[in-house]
Amino acid sequence: MNDVDARMDRLRRAARYRYQQLVDSEIERGTLDPDEVREERRLLQAADVAAHARARVEEAERRGVFEGNPYHGKPLPSNDGRHDPDWWIRQKIEREDIRGIAPPALALRTEDAGLDDALDALSIESDVRDVLEDFNARVKEARRQLLGGPPVVTPLRDVDAEITAWLERRQERQAADAAAAAARAAAEQEARPRRWWRRRR
Repeated sequence: MNDVDARMDRLRRAARYRYQQLVDSEIERGTLDPDEVREERRLLQAADVAAHARARVEEAERRGVFEGNPYHGKPLPSNDGRHDPDWWIRQKIEREDIRGIAPPALALRTEDAGLDDALDALSIESDVRDVLEDFNARVKEARRQLLGGPPVVTPLRDVDAEITAWLERRQERQAADAAAAAARAAAEQEARPRRWWRRRR
């Protein structure tokens, strides 16, 4: 930080301090509502943080810090626009295939994304029910634990509805397999050489 920036920073802090004194005196006189003042301070602080972040990014661009960065000026990969405060943890876990040490919220979210495929690999309805009930029990347990970390947003699965969907998917797969087998048999029949003559006895 050069001398001009340091001087401007001191002036900003002095102006903020003076403004704070004036607001406090108005609150003591009863001319200002403390709740409104708190909300205004919160908004001003958020605006200061955003302005500070923008200034730091612009300064880094001037110094050439982002040169050669393939993501400079582009959206982050795997960012679909939704607010996910744990995106970097999730990406690291997926990128490095880390298993067994993820927070319950992230582990359950990952398991939920692949649960249908795991259920489709099962062939007995009672096994599907056991897996779903175990999954729901772990989601409930993770919601009850107050150990910090990201919140558990994974929804519970409706066991009966999931079993119905599993049966429908299974019937569709069986029908598709039967159609594929029939198509293969027809193709093999077509590929066999036809006999144009018959051996006479």
